[in-house]
Amino acid sequence: PQEVVNEESEEESNGVNLMEFSDEILLHILSYVPCTDLVLNVRRTCRKLATLCLDKSLTHTVLLQKDYKVNKDKVKQLMRDIGKEIFQLNMAGCYWLPSSTIDHVTRCKNLVKLNLSGCHITSLRLSKMLSTLQHLRSLAIDVNPGFDASKLSSECKATLSRVSELKQTLYTPSYGVVPCCTSLEKLLLYFEILDRSREGFMLSGQLMVGESNVPHYQNLRIFYARLAPGYVNQEVVRLYLAVLSDRTPENLHAFLISAPGSFAETGATKNLLDSMARNVRLDALQLPKAWINGSGLLQHLKFNNPFYFSFSRCTLSGGHLIQRVINGGKDLKSLTSLNLSGCVHCLAPESLFRKAEDDIDSSILESLVVSCCNLRHLNLSAAHHHSSESIGNHLCQLLSRLKHLLSLALPVCSITDVAASVEKPPTTPNLVPQTFGRKVRIGIQTYPRNLGDQANQKIESSVFWALMGSLRFLETLEIIGSSFSSAMPRNEPAIRNSLPPCIRAQSVGDSEVAAISQLTYLQSLTLAQLPNILTGSGLVNIGLQCQHLRTLSLANLGMMGKVVYMSALMDMLKHCKCLRDLRLEQPYFCAGAQFFQALSHCSSLQRLCIVSRSGTLQSDAVMSFMANCLEVIMCHMFMGESLTVCKNLQQSIVRSFQAERPALNVVIFPLLHEDLTEVIRDVPMRHLDEITLFKSRVAEEPPNLWW
Repeated sequence: PQEVVNEESEEESNGVNLMEFSDEILLHILSYVPCTDLVLNVRRTCRKLATLCLDKSLTHTVLLQKDYKVNKDKVKQLMRDIGKEIFQLNMAGCYWLPSSTIDHVTRCKNLVKLNLSGCHITSLRLSKMLSTLQHLRSLAIDVNPGFDASKLSSECKATLSRVSELKQTLYTPSYGVVPCCTSLEKLLLYFEILDRSREGFMLSGQLMVGESNVPHYQNLRIFYARLAPGYVNQEVVRLYLAVLSDRTPENLHAFLISAPGSFAETGATKNLLDSMARNVRLDALQLPKAWINGSGLLQHLKFNNPFYFSFSRCTLSGGHLIQRVINGGKDLKSLTSLNLSGCVHCLAPESLFRKAEDDIDSSILESLVVSCCNLRHLNLSAAHHHSSESIGNHLCQLLSRLKHLLSLALPVCSITDVAASVEKPPTTPNLVPQTFGRKVRIGIQTYPRNLGDQANQKIESSVFWALMGSLRFLETLEIIGSSFSSAMPRNEPAIRNSLPPCIRAQSVGDSEVAAISQLTYLQSLTLAQLPNILTGSGLVNIGLQCQHLRTLSLANLGMMGKVVYMSALMDMLKHCKCLRDLRLEQPYFCAGAQFFQALSHCSSLQRLCIVSRSGTLQSDAVMSFMANCLEVIMCHMFMGESLTVCKNLQQSIVRSFQAERPALNVVIFPLLHEDLTEVIRDVPMRHLDEITLFKSRVAEEPPNLWW
């Protein structure tokens, strides 16, 4: 026994001391620690860390945008301690901080980049702050009702005149600070203006009286505008574009407008596009569908080394795509991101006499894959891309050549084996899976515990299994039914009925989900409208194998009258230690004690959203879950419960946990209530855009558009 003790003591004495690592290694480790913890806590532990925590590599850029534990006092102390050392400060989405917090940013005299999107700030506070930031070159702010550019001081305007990058989110018709930014090279505009005020009055797209209508675009290189649904947003963006139509900047190389629904082309916009075709060579392009459909625009636009194209929801045919965009299949290695979401004819030679459900032309997809071999982000969702029976020409087989893909979005019907979909007629899944050799209790879902139990299904031979095996570095995957629509659209009442899935998608289920478990580095997964989910067994495989999974969104899996995958989901969640965001959309979902007990194993969970028509919840289970999961700062539940039950639970959560969690945002509300749209408008844009509203996010905008 004495020898054993001596050996243990020797091992302890020979153990690695963290402080014995080199400074380079320690700095790398410390780079993963939030800056507030470094400055306010870690540096107080010993002299060596006190020095390292203030190293320029750690204080140069301060990211607070998802530091949900930060409060006003911490920001004040942080700015006091290292304000002069900060050159880049990102406070995007810090909606919980009072507007007075912005006053402390004035200590950061050397700021070059500042992101305040989603922060509360008045015209006077903005003016005071910017007056002290003479080195600022990049700025992101919100423009809210009540903004008054006339209150900006001359010192503030002097700072703005030197800003070359501006991101502006508009909640009211206004030019914001754009007319003051005379050196703009990059302009990003997000239009979030509602058509009606809270009082029900229709809003006008006319700008405020006295605002300058002469934005300075002469140095502009990047113009990006994203519009939320609504007529007013379209009217306001036209005012921003009016100056561009008069004189197109010579250095413009990225022109992107993302507009939902119908956004008609006008004489001014046609002049703008004609001018662009004559005078500029683009590297990135996105236009409203009405501006492309039926026009010869793409034939005349010139491209340099394009890195991003989006033809979302356009009627562009595959023939036009190859001839006019990819130059007949020529080398396009520079293209890294391509969005063809909702482009129903993009893989067919022509669209005039073609039905959306007809087979694709594999030669078009092959030309695309060969020409754009360096694609990292590809979106083919919201369309019927049916492969023919030709051997070796299945969509999955062709996409497997894109070895650099990091994110991919596909329609469910595109991943099925052609032979399987032909041989197996669509059937309605049974409430209880049929098995042999043992009895199955009604109400208890059983599923294979590992892939070995599924060997008889020969899933390894499927084209989708092979695709997943070839894309080992994929980080984001979306498999979405071509006819899927969320029950929660943006500015409308909840949808009560959904369209049936595509016939080709009827055979897609548990085995295809199991194939996804090969993606070792998967971080974000979206599955929507997979009709043949019987038990959800593949989810367990994903939970076990995809240990980097941070975001999970599941919607309308299996039959609609019963949540057939609940048991497997609960088993999966026990393994998701890195999961931060969970969104579930399923009719008749029961958010009870067992579900929340399983969810409590997700120790990193921060945001939860459940959308369920006729769904139920247990208030005590929700409260217990919130008490156990200390990182959760967003809880959105839109269920079938009464307004009284929802309000009482929401108030209880806020009352119990708001003090310890300053960023806590709770919305619990009946899904089919007539006031749902009014409730949604108060949700912070960060949560609304990233998780609460369902949408495809692959190649939604160019990579690294903003830091």
